Amino acid sequence: MSQALQDLLDLLDLEQIEEDIFRGRSRSAVVPRVFGGQVAAQALVAAGRTVPEDRPAHSLHACFLRPGDPGAPIVYTVDRIRDGRSFTTRRVVAVQHGKPIFHLSASFQSYEDGLDHQEPMPRSPDPESLPTGAERLRGYGHLDPAVVEKFLEARAAVDLRYVDEPPYGKFGEPREPHSQVWFRTNGKLGGAVNEPLLHVVLATYVSDMTLLDSVLLAHGRGGWAVGDVVGASLDHAMWFHRPFRADEWLLYDQESPSAYGGRGLGQARIYTQDGRLAVTVIQEGVVRVPREPLSQGPG
Repeated sequence: MSQALQDLLDLLDLEQIEEDIFRGRSRSAVVPRVFGGQVAAQALVAAGRTVPEDRPAHSLHACFLRPGDPGAPIVYTVDRIRDGRSFTTRRVVAVQHGKPIFHLSASFQSYEDGLDHQEPMPRSPDPESLPTGAERLRGYGHLDPAVVEKFLEARAAVDLRYVDEPPYGKFGEPREPHSQVWFRTNGKLGGAVNEPLLHVVLATYVSDMTLLDSVLLAHGRGGWAVGDVVGASLDHAMWFHRPFRADEWLLYDQESPSAYGGRGLGQARIYTQDGRLAVTVIQEGVVRVPREPLSQGPG
């Protein structure tokens, strides 16, 4: 296991300060606020800590209310909405400086047999044949080296590989609003940390990294790394269909059906390497073209 992955696991290991109240810390992100995937993942950890282990998470719905302060702890309060015979529902509110910055509703279900079908996995090259994140980013001469290193530091716990050029690698002309990345943790999980909830939490963390890329591609924008848009996540929903491991390759197939009114919508499916549909993700975010040109760097 890499040190970066261990650091991420430590970040997601919340401190319990009272019954149904947990505290998390933050770390620096590409933009000067708490990374949305971190808050969503920590909130799911808080919810999962109040649910029996035999009821895995099957969905989450979240809203980002205010930018998080990376220099301050985040307090997560869990409301035990329902404990049914098959389903358990939890609501989590994340608070900083006395104000809610995020809320999440998560549902958990005990395993049962049922109907089974899925959308087939789209074509994609073998992830091992693709450049690593560091190889791609350090190959772009138009990017500020300081921005590149900040990106790599923020994503060091994840081996994330783009199938095609990311928005910040090739921009200026519209492209198809479709993006694929392969990802897995930068190291194997096992032993005491290998709990089923952890794989879902790690996928939640990664899911916020690239989902709005397809919005940028549709308009030939390079994104936060080159400063030709400003944006933030607004809401985020995930459905966990089938078991998967976050330390094995997962294909994140993403597209954008719409952008309007300063907002962009991304929707995606996550597949295991052997073709099982594991997760569906939908996110809307603020995507604005700045009125004044921005200097190169995160917006």
